[in-house]
Amino acid sequence: EVQLVQSGGDLVQAGGSLRLSCATSGFIFDDYTIGWFRQAPGKEREGVSCISISDGNTYYADSVKGRFTISSDNAKNTVYLQMSSLKPEDTAAYTCAAVAGIVEHSCPGSREYDFVGQGTVVTVSS
Repeated sequence: EVQLVQSGGDLVQAGGSLRLSCATSGFIFDDYTIGWFRQAPGKEREGVSCISISDGNTYYADSVKGRFTISSDNAKNTVYLQMSSLKPEDTAAYTCAAVAGIVEHSCPGSREYDFVGQGTVVTVSS
């Protein structure tokens, strides 16, 4: 059974940091790209970042570039999203997802992923 179990969402003040985790099981971690996307109330879903596990390539949305860092712990089949210098506009439900293969130019669209986590809420207060 495939599982993507998320943790780390919280309420944080602007300028603060949070780390989201996405612990996966049930598929060959090295063969997948793991990504994060988010959706704020009343807004469209937005791809945030992704990482191809086999080659370590990472991609970021312009809105988070320089503030967010995606990484993987291959021994734990877990992907992390370290978020720093958080802004109120980062407030959203964050979801991790997995898709087979590697990405070459940009992250997959949210509907292209094979498996999806349960989501976790990040709230950034001003």
